[in-house]
Amino acid sequence: MGLPVGGGITGVIITVLVLVVLNSGLLTGAGGLGAGLGNLEGQSADNTQLAQDCQTGADATERQDCLVVAYVNSIQQFWTDEYTRLGGTYSPSQTVFFTDRVATACGNATSASGPFYCPADAQVYIDLGFLDQLRTDFGAQGGPFAAAYILAHEYGHHVQDLEGTLERGRGGDRQGEQSEAVRTELQADCFAGVWARNATQTGIITALTAADIADALDSAAAVGDDRIQSRMQGEVNPETWTHGSSEQRQHWFNEGYEGANPAACDTFSGGI
Repeated sequence: MGLPVGGGITGVIITVLVLVVLNSGLLTGAGGLGAGLGNLEGQSADNTQLAQDCQTGADATERQDCLVVAYVNSIQQFWTDEYTRLGGTYSPSQTVFFTDRVATACGNATSASGPFYCPADAQVYIDLGFLDQLRTDFGAQGGPFAAAYILAHEYGHHVQDLEGTLERGRGGDRQGEQSEAVRTELQADCFAGVWARNATQTGIITALTAADIADALDSAAAVGDDRIQSRMQGEVNPETWTHGSSEQRQHWFNEGYEGANPAACDTFSGGI
């Protein structure tokens, strides 16, 4: 049973101005979005209802679930195009929306987990309440658009899974500022930066400004291991880091954004 790979990153602000492209392969399950759960079976998005409700950029601006759909479509469209460019085939990760708690192939999870990727079933799990959690628990300044960076990070884990590199962060070297676990998370940050640089090429996102990137870097700093430890424990212990410091996370998102190519995201060589 695979362990879920956590996110804990926040916000590229994206302006969605064009038609949201609904891809039925991106969402799985049935039921009412936002309904409470009485058990651990989860509550996932209704593809048909989302297709009816999320048709325009205005929908994405007004509705949180439609905005997330737009981001998911853009991220996975980028990776589909990138794999095609390199002569390969990208296998989209299924996206499961849930409320409160959910059962996965990686075990049970709650909304406190935030968005995460489960390699055992190759699915990204999203409790839509995580946007509020970003503001209340992490002090993110990006507002509802903070979802873009988080989602891009999680689908970055899916790409790592497809490429066979995700296992490196789940072995024995799972803590420390230079650990394989941190290197794995920072590569997912870098992949998020690559997508951000290419987001407008997907035909779903039309505008990304320097101010948006500044907000992304600020948000990445807010969820660095050092920042979280200082806030929660009053002290910083690099030996227990699992995701990377604020500086590391900012650096590798920027490496991906400036490099504009996954080849810029070799976090496994040299120092980080």
